[in-house]
Formats: sequence, C-alpha cells, structure tokens
Amino acid sequence: MTEQQLITREMTIGDVVQKYPQVTETLLANGVHCVGCGARFFETLEMGFKGHGMSDEQVDNVLGQLNEAAKQNPAEGEIIAVTEKAAGKLKEILANEGKAGHSLRVQAVSNEHGFNYGLDITDEQSPDDKIITAHGLKLIVSSESLPLVSGARIDYAEGENAGFRISNTKKSGGCGCH
Repeated sequence: MTEQQLITREMTIGDVVQKYPQVTETLLANGVHCVGCGARFFETLEMGFKGHGMSDEQVDNVLGQLNEAAKQNPAEGEIIAVTEKAAGKLKEILANEGKAGHSLRVQAVSNEHGFNYGLDITDEQSPDDKIITAHGLKLIVSSESLPLVSGARIDYAEGENAGFRISNTKKSGGCGCH
C-alpha cells in the first residue's frame, strides 16, 4: 500500500508554501526560487519544476523530498524542532571552535517587515531564559522571543547557499526568499 502524499504535482507553489512553510528550503535548494513571487499563486509545482528544466524523474525526486520535509514539524508541545543534520553541523562547529558545551541562542530579531530569526553560540543565559535540549544540544530562548520562536524548525542546508535555516509552520506572512 502506498503512502498518501501531502504534496502533489497539481498543488500550486503558493498553496504548498502556505500550508507547509518548512518546504521552502527544499524548493530553493532545487532551483525553484518563485516561492516569494506572484507566479506562486497560479503555477502548479509541476509547471514550476518543468519551467526550471526538470525531467519527470527529477520532479518525482523533488516531490519525495518535499513530502519528507512537510512531515518534519515540531511535535505538539515542542517549542523547537532541530533536524539531525542541523544538530550534527552545530556539534561540528562547536568542536572546531573549541566551544563544546556552549549553547545555541535562538531569538526573534525585529526588522522593518516584522522579525527574522537569529542564532548565536553562547555560554551565557539569564534566569528567565527557556532551555531546550535537542540531540544532545542545549538551545536557549529568551522569554521575549519565546512566542515568536515557538513552533520553529531548525535545519541545515548544504551547497551553494549552505547554512542554518529556520522555518515556522505556526507563523505566517513574509516571503520565502532568503
């Protein structure tokens, strides 16, 4: 019996990004950068992928990646989800910088459009900070950032635009472009 797919070829890019914002990085990593433009509201995933020169086999591969990403949400009651890939990369960075035992501060930083997420390696915390443990790492969230950070998922992307990525299915608005 085949597993029902959350994301199909016929769905529009806009619908997919709105319903599963955590897939934005997968779209960007596969060359589909229209997640923040007007075309996303009428263009299906298949149209977008084919417009970017993908074969049927490549479309099926990316759809598989998107469906896996769509399933990766913080569990109910979990404040932040950290993928194994992100945890592994962070442990590698901490070891390389001689900062084993340090924590990752996750925060919401205000800007003219609302807020962005920020990540900092630190060994400091305040009494009102929320401490979260994931994959053997300690994450720190200030009480001010907690409402905006709640529901976030931290991942790590390889390749040309390598780096940590934070998505949040519980927060809406903004553009998927980074």
